[in-house]
Amino acid sequence: MIFVKNNRWLRLALGAFALFFAGIIYAWSVIKAPFAAFGWTSSQLGLNYTVTMSMFCLGGLFSGLLNQKIGSKIRMAVSGCLVAGGFVLTSTLSADSPVFLLYLGYGIMAGLGIGVVYNVVISLTSAWFPDKKGVCSGVLMMAFGFSSFVLGNVAAKLFANASVGWSKTYLIYGLLIGAVLVVCGLFIRAPKPEELPAVTKKASAEQQDFTAVQMLKRPSFWKLFLFFILFSAVGSVTLAFGKDILLSGGLAEGTAVTLASLLAIFNGFGRLASGAVFDALGIRKTQYITSAVAIAASGLALLGVATKLSAVVVIGVALCAFSYGFSPTVSAAFSNAFYGPKNFSLNYALLNLILIPSAFYATIAGKIVDGTGSFVAVFALLLVCSLIGLVDNLTIKKA
Repeated sequence: MIFVKNNRWLRLALGAFALFFAGIIYAWSVIKAPFAAFGWTSSQLGLNYTVTMSMFCLGGLFSGLLNQKIGSKIRMAVSGCLVAGGFVLTSTLSADSPVFLLYLGYGIMAGLGIGVVYNVVISLTSAWFPDKKGVCSGVLMMAFGFSSFVLGNVAAKLFANASVGWSKTYLIYGLLIGAVLVVCGLFIRAPKPEELPAVTKKASAEQQDFTAVQMLKRPSFWKLFLFFILFSAVGSVTLAFGKDILLSGGLAEGTAVTLASLLAIFNGFGRLASGAVFDALGIRKTQYITSAVAIAASGLALLGVATKLSAVVVIGVALCAFSYGFSPTVSAAFSNAFYGPKNFSLNYALLNLILIPSAFYATIAGKIVDGTGSFVAVFALLLVCSLIGLVDNLTIKKA
């Protein structure tokens, strides 16, 4: 019983299971399909992704702020209800519904709830692995990213099933995901000091912890903040318009849908790979590799959409998804390594706010595509962002 109760790898598996279901928000490029029939434009649907990611970030911030006042079980339970309610509301939409209801249900309610869950799971589970920050973050983030591949593909099949359809699918998903989050919340907790290895206790004692206020006063935080805004834009746009980008490269509809769902696999492996790189090579080398991957990804994607070479488009888009996997894993590992584990819940939530401005790239991309009918200008912009991010990255030093 003690092995089962205190084994940290089982804790990691439980956290990954919860985040697997919470990661449904990354399947937006696939599960948004029914709403195109409502007459909503690419920019309107892109805005929903922006709203969702903004609420996701705010949910994490609220969770961090309430960490000392409200227990994780209550936060998880409320969040599960929010996610369920948001999906149920979305399931009732029709062609006559105002697009605001989509923003309210899927964007605000579900996005906010998943943001709280994400913060609770990441902060409590990571506390069991102060000696393996990167790998722990990578596994959790991989589960979060893989969700869109599995749940997105299942949703697409259910949409096509005449006896189920998109509305019932959203209803089923909402109730299922909400229940999973509430139940998992009953068992996820932080470790007690005596449950950590002795070597880990010593390392933790020697590491300096910064409060949120102290962190915000340090130049390193703002440089990291800017870097991750610029860096995550590449993956944010790719996940929001994956199928559309592939179609612009000359791929057939069926092939584009299949490959778009596979982007989650590359995203997931990027999360795990970046965690392993961080633990093996340390902060500085991880910074260089992170920038290199983003530049290569946006550059290849630009070449592909400009030349309409299908193979290049596929490789470029896959690498963009892979690069996006670096962002959550590396930002979590950096936050812990730079500013300590004691205030990680709030500190990481503040750094994770980068997803709000970076999510607006999806809205901007939608407007560019609506106006030009091409993704060339979009990826040219993303390449510039990656290069500026490299310059910023080279100046970042540990707190």
